Amino acid sequence: MKLIQPFRLLITGLCIVFLLLPIIVTVVSSFTEASYPTFPQKGFSLQWYEKILERPEFITAFLNSVKFAALSALFAVILGTLASIAIAKYNFYGKTFLVSLFTAPLTVPQIVLGVALLIYFTPIGMSGSEVGYIISHIIICVPYIIRFVLTGLSGYDYTIERAAVILGAKPLTVFLKVTLPLIRPAMISGALFAFLISFDNVTLSIFMVSPEVRTLPLELFSRMQDSYDPLVASVSTIVVLITVVFIAILEKIYGVGKLYSNH
Repeated sequence: MKLIQPFRLLITGLCIVFLLLPIIVTVVSSFTEASYPTFPQKGFSLQWYEKILERPEFITAFLNSVKFAALSALFAVILGTLASIAIAKYNFYGKTFLVSLFTAPLTVPQIVLGVALLIYFTPIGMSGSEVGYIISHIIICVPYIIRFVLTGLSGYDYTIERAAVILGAKPLTVFLKVTLPLIRPAMISGALFAFLISFDNVTLSIFMVSPEVRTLPLELFSRMQDSYDPLVASVSTIVVLITVVFIAILEKIYGVGKLYSNH
């Protein structure tokens, strides 16, 4: 038994290193002085980060990514929260089917979902539009919001709501003053997670691309098809940094592990 614990720690450590190694290589390569990616990097330079400011397409793509991710997360939180409250509080015909429908994007490969949405959006003129892009991202973000909010509602005491009603509070007041404050941490955490899902997405987004809809991951993907230089590594490092910051905030507010807990 004494030998099992160190063995588990060794295997866990090796798995972590294996998962983090590509990220470490990318980050280190972004500081090279050479004109091509090297690991370990040759010298130390911030020139590739400075060159990002000289490439307006990256700046525009970054702003688009933030805008689309924020809007997708906002609408996903609204829809996902309302759906979660209905699922948690009420028993109705077709409830199981509705839950399966909302969580289906988690099981369907995004490339299949992308093809389906492209076929659906093209005849109605929404293919390659900002609206079509945001709708497609709402679809993949809602399941995560539902997961977070349902977890937040798992220990919810509904007698508090009944007490508020007995005291004369109207349904809207009960929701705003009682329900919403109690599930707010779950909603905020879900919003942050949805933002990351949308911000980093490539597989689905590539089917929604157009000259007007260019996001940072798509810009990176497009550039890597032609050539791979340290500029791509520097932009990728910034994306990794943003992701790490959001995950740290998410863990502080709610705890990432709760996303996979039973409710």
